[in-house]
Amino acid sequence: MSSRTLPRFDRVERYAHWCTATLMLILLFTGFSMYAGPLSQLVGRRLLMRTVHLYAGLLLPVPIVVAIALRAGGQLREDLGRLNRWTHEDRVWWSRRRRAGARLGKFNPGQKLNATFIGASIVVMLMSGSILKWYGPFTDSWRQGATFVHDWFAIGLLFAIGGHIVLAFRDPDALNGMVHGPVDAGWAKLHRPRWYAEMVGSDGGGAPDAIGDIGARPAHDATESGLRAGEVPVVDPVHGGTGDGVGDREL
Repeated sequence: MSSRTLPRFDRVERYAHWCTATLMLILLFTGFSMYAGPLSQLVGRRLLMRTVHLYAGLLLPVPIVVAIALRAGGQLREDLGRLNRWTHEDRVWWSRRRRAGARLGKFNPGQKLNATFIGASIVVMLMSGSILKWYGPFTDSWRQGATFVHDWFAIGLLFAIGGHIVLAFRDPDALNGMVHGPVDAGWAKLHRPRWYAEMVGSDGGGAPDAIGDIGARPAHDATESGLRAGEVPVVDPVHGGTGDGVGDREL
């Protein structure tokens, strides 16, 4: 790891993210190509689109579930816990006037809300899509309700994922973390100060500007200890002890 970077996402998290993202984009494309008039006419091959849509939908939860179950998925499990925890600083972030002073952790509230919506949507879309595909045991009202829910969640996902992509390209440092893993330490200190403090073991107020600065601490401490090793406390006979802050002298 470079002295100017922090590890943000490990390989398991990145693979799970990009596999899920690919499947989600396939689902959006095939779904709208079946039902959106102009796109449907452009693509054609409705039966193929329906088949691809079905299997992509069944596979959609697999990358996340497998990554969570893996022994190497510890950081993913930890980050899912972070996404589910809301703090006072998150509430501060929602106020544009106070946002600059919010000491955020690894994820900002927008990312938490987006992850919650997409996670819930995967479950809802899988359930409603199953009703539409294997409709035999269900009544007409169930099928109509499933169609309504499936369609509107698809529209919601289109906007959520589109916004997610736009914001990702507006923040190349954050995008680099999901593409390659590490992020610039300066970016982390500025935008995610609480997470930065966790990573460098500091309260963030006097944290070093880069991780490499931490390596200078042991040398500094050793020098200071060496200087203080030659100091001899002189006991004030009046107070009969050292460390009282009045009678101590140092040679």
